[in-house]
Amino acid sequence: MTDPIVPPPLRGLPLDDRGAVVTVGSFDGVHRGHQDVLRRLVERAATVGLPSVVVTFEPHPLEVVNPAAAPPRLTLRTEKLEQLAATGVSYVVVLPFTPTLAACEADTFVRDILLRRLGMAELFVGHDHGFGRGRLGDIEALRALGGRWGFGVTVLDPVRTPQGVAISSTGIRRAVAGGDLARAGLALGRPYSVAGLVVRGDRRGRTLGYPTLNVPLPTPRKLLPPDGVYAVIVQMPSGPVGGMCNLGGRPTVGDGTRLLEAHCFDAAGDWYGAPVRIDFLARIRDVRAFPSLEALRAQLDEDAASARALLGTDRGGGLATATWSTPLG
Repeated sequence: MTDPIVPPPLRGLPLDDRGAVVTVGSFDGVHRGHQDVLRRLVERAATVGLPSVVVTFEPHPLEVVNPAAAPPRLTLRTEKLEQLAATGVSYVVVLPFTPTLAACEADTFVRDILLRRLGMAELFVGHDHGFGRGRLGDIEALRALGGRWGFGVTVLDPVRTPQGVAISSTGIRRAVAGGDLARAGLALGRPYSVAGLVVRGDRRGRTLGYPTLNVPLPTPRKLLPPDGVYAVIVQMPSGPVGGMCNLGGRPTVGDGTRLLEAHCFDAAGDWYGAPVRIDFLARIRDVRAFPSLEALRAQLDEDAASARALLGTDRGGGLATATWSTPLG
């Protein structure tokens, strides 16, 4: 029997009285573990004829609760919303994570936001879920509230590597920070990426035979791989193009400014102001100084050959449609 203390609905979405199937989380990275929760959420919502709702937070809760411990972001707000939209959920609710919300008790959050605002009929959560002040809204507490207020709670097991390790945002951050882009990509289900608008550079690459797209570095909150030269796919407005990129300075010409520059294979055009996304596939080498521009040009020739081989074709575009759903090795 449900508890009558829940006040009348105060809907925050255009939902009918039957409610919605809901999940809650930070979803940084929207990795394969998250994707499993979201897939099951959407399937269940379709089965019972209800909308599916994802509740997430901005900024990351630790940026408010304990800024010194806040991890760098795998996906900034727009990137996360793009990935969530691709899952087919009906709604994404972004809650501003403020000190007031941080102090909210778990039962108050469930009652006032999930039940009253969103009409939650069922809740889907991962095995390690916790929210509310002090993360006291754990699985046991949620099940107790579900019995009290009449909503179902489904707890999903983690997606694991063949070695039995649960896929997590923390593990992906370690892989990206260590330059292991292949492992990060397999855990994400897609290549790790950085997005931005193409800006004008100093056109030095043209003089070396390797013109580049220059993309401003994102906010420091975004995790970047170590400086180096990478095989990449550049997602252009016109479609994907294979290439290579330099992340870091240009020590051969005495420029230590950290830049992100991508050279696209077999493509040319005026892309200033165009939105692009650089998908990192594999690290080729460190950034280092060369004794001359001629030596740098020779190294770039080698880098291009390496990148094309890693991309899977001599034209550099072979992984543009590759699957990233294979198990981690």
